[in-house]
Amino acid sequence: MPEGHSVHRIARQFAANFVGQRVTAASPQGRFVDGAARVSGHQMVDAFAVGKQMFLEFDTGDWIRVHLGIYGAWDFSGQIDMDATLASANGRMGQTNMRGTILDEAGENSLTSIGAPRRSRVRMGEQTSEPGSDRRLSSAEDDRRLSSAEGAYRNPANTFPPEPVGAVRLRLFTEKVCADLRGPTACDLLDASEVAAVIAKLGPDPARETGKAVESRFVTSVTGRSTPIGQLLMDQSVVAGIGNVYRAEMLFRAGINPYRSGKLVSTDEARALWRDWVKLLAIGIETGQMMTRDGLRGKALSDALARRDDRHWVYKREGLPCRKCGTAIALDVMATRKLYWCPSCQV
Repeated sequence: MPEGHSVHRIARQFAANFVGQRVTAASPQGRFVDGAARVSGHQMVDAFAVGKQMFLEFDTGDWIRVHLGIYGAWDFSGQIDMDATLASANGRMGQTNMRGTILDEAGENSLTSIGAPRRSRVRMGEQTSEPGSDRRLSSAEDDRRLSSAEGAYRNPANTFPPEPVGAVRLRLFTEKVCADLRGPTACDLLDASEVAAVIAKLGPDPARETGKAVESRFVTSVTGRSTPIGQLLMDQSVVAGIGNVYRAEMLFRAGINPYRSGKLVSTDEARALWRDWVKLLAIGIETGQMMTRDGLRGKALSDALARRDDRHWVYKREGLPCRKCGTAIALDVMATRKLYWCPSCQV
């Protein structure tokens, strides 16, 4: 599932390319026709994210709320400009492309395509129905569709806007830039009061709120509850934006057992968790990568930049030796989500 840094990058991309512009909206898939009609031809006046949720405001007083969920993603095409709102990755993070966005061997560039992993969303975008459909593709058919869809995403004809590929829930475009939304958990048309109600239910997001009061709000929420800290970090009412990757990595970096009760997490530990989230979220927004290992140099850094498996301490490393102590990384299930941790380093 896309985590907070990805959604903030999407919102900043909309801020750079759509805010202040009259936007044409459509729902090629047919599941957001009325909502698209309400805002089509009107000016987008704001775009921002809170945690994993993004909000687009129009001069009609209408808002579009998008929650990508597990399969959702935005694909951008046209003359994309990120320079106005997003600083390029700096030297400490290694090699970048011409636009300041790190590329990896999985083909993700966090500029033209942001959201769920590329292969899974291409497959989902090529389906004729949402996940859960009774119709299942054979492995061979799935691979053929994947290859075909990837070619279509690249738009070799270089037309603008490109023809929609697969189940596009919402298409927004100006004279220069087009954005296609596929597979979201939620795509709703709201008014200002409904937007405020959604945001009020979310925990603090350090990319939106800063200062001691925000930090204290997080600390109080964590240390005042008996729920395991591994669940609290995934609770969007406690802190907005953390998902499975950041949860696993933050707890490892802090040396905290994910099963420890929030009440047994000290105030200092909770403050350190918040400050680490501030740091990691900023890196993720800046680079588009969930880089959670510090101090990498030389080949170790270049490997991590190219391959996601080398960017993390414990995430998706079950059965492999801990990078610090050599103990096999454990894989459990906590509240239906996979949990990766080191039984020796995290106490």
